[in-house]
Amino acid sequence: MMSTTSTEATMRGQLLDAVEQVFYARGIQAASMSELRDVAGLPLRRIYRLFPSKDDLIVAFLRRRHERMMAAIEARVVAASSPEDQVLAIFEHLDGWFHEPSFRGCPWTNAYSELGPTNDAVAAEVDHHELEFRALVTRIVVDAGYTRDLADVIYLLVAGSVTTAGIQHALDAAVQASRGVRMLLTGPQARMQVRPGR
Repeated sequence: MMSTTSTEATMRGQLLDAVEQVFYARGIQAASMSELRDVAGLPLRRIYRLFPSKDDLIVAFLRRRHERMMAAIEARVVAASSPEDQVLAIFEHLDGWFHEPSFRGCPWTNAYSELGPTNDAVAAEVDHHELEFRALVTRIVVDAGYTRDLADVIYLLVAGSVTTAGIQHALDAAVQASRGVRMLLTGPQARMQVRPGR
């Protein structure tokens, strides 16, 4: 027999799967709680017991997407065989994401566009994602031996490819960006200089 805690965790996962399916595919404001109830297969009373408000659901959905994305990129980087491949692993992840049938652009940008200016909780969660994601990209590039200045440029290419894929439906945006990154990584100023005596 499942414990109350494990049962609740299962229902939370079931509910967040439904949130992702409904909110991400159709838009947050366009989706109703009754639609979410039907997709999740949970009564509204149970949904509100797990998450007291729609805002709580949105934040939980965005945080789970964030954690999964960060972990997936980290795993690709660890599996990479060279410093250059470690950096390019970011774009490999993006390319796979862009080609998923369910891809509907950046969920954080989408949420902010719909609610950010008037919803402090959603704006804070989007800000958390952007800061953490940029920090991850910077760490990957610097740990691979490249400069922080280059990390800043690569982050802009990452962000640009996500926007291009989402808005222009250019699903090869990550591949195109990675070509530019390859050129940058082989440039004369790409590597951090090791000071004498170190």
